[in-house]
Amino acid sequence: MAEQSKTLADDLFGGRRPTSHEQMTGVCWDASYVGGSAPWEIGRPQPAIARLVSQSKFTGAVLDAGCGTGENSLLVASLGVPVIGIDVAETALTMARQKARERGIQVEFEVADAFHLDCLGCKFQTVLDCGLFHTFNSEERPGYVASLASVTDPGATLYILCFSDEAPKTGPHPVRQEDLRAAFDSGSGWNVISIKADRVLTRFHDDNGAPAWFATITRI
Repeated sequence: MAEQSKTLADDLFGGRRPTSHEQMTGVCWDASYVGGSAPWEIGRPQPAIARLVSQSKFTGAVLDAGCGTGENSLLVASLGVPVIGIDVAETALTMARQKARERGIQVEFEVADAFHLDCLGCKFQTVLDCGLFHTFNSEERPGYVASLASVTDPGATLYILCFSDEAPKTGPHPVRQEDLRAAFDSGSGWNVISIKADRVLTRFHDDNGAPAWFATITRI
């Protein structure tokens, strides 16, 4: 029975340890993209990310961690910036690659575990986390932060857009400002420059979206 359970887990999660969100729901991330759009897929880049692009904030090699079907990656890459989008959901990546071909945009989409980013074998000057950090619990966050550190050098910039705790029913994993500051403190090799109130759009909120934090963090 134990062996059968392990085989099933390997099939569902590709041999990796399921995240706390996957354990809570009993569904792997890839399943969210099968048979319909995932709740967080809105068919266009998040406004907060589009604003960054308009301000030319993405420089050097860019990593989009938890890229989903690639809307944010594609917007950044459309400016000629080298971008790698990673996700564990292979169905989402297939969709992202199709979008890239249809739009004629040069961008890479790779299957990779956010807890083992060193397997990419390269460094990034800018990292985007749009809706990934808030899926991890307090036990998982140190591993994720260390993984980000392994693919960035001092001076690199990390942008995080995540559900905030500023209002009820913001999302399944609201984040406090203190959570961000604790995860990305100097001891972990990071410095939180700013955390500002923002909005994140989803398919289960109204047109105004949900309260979010937008954090700018640098590698030290």
